[in-house]
Amino acid sequence: MEGFTVSNANRFLDTGVIRDSKSLSIEGPSSTSSTADTGKSFADTLKDAVSSVNEMQKSSDKAMQNLATGKTDNVAEVMIAAEKADIALKVMVQVRNKIIDAYQEVMKMQV
Repeated sequence: MEGFTVSNANRFLDTGVIRDSKSLSIEGPSSTSSTADTGKSFADTLKDAVSSVNEMQKSSDKAMQNLATGKTDNVAEVMIAAEKADIALKVMVQVRNKIIDAYQEVMKMQV
């Protein structure tokens, strides 16, 4: 099975970059330094990720609207944009779930 597999997901979580056989790339920060070195907080990183997913959703909606109104006839491009937006949303939801799980585990710790 190709695509976003468990091993690819683990590699993405470790490095922030994933490349599969079909040249799909999800790239994180361009440097390998930690967020403390760049001055960007975790909240800022999450905010950027959410806005990126939002932009993908908006562009997918615009492409679907253009297809429906006849401004474009490239169905493949519209479907690719929709699938990219869907996958990005699913990944964002999973990251959110992991963050919530981690928060709940921290709250269970006894001091």
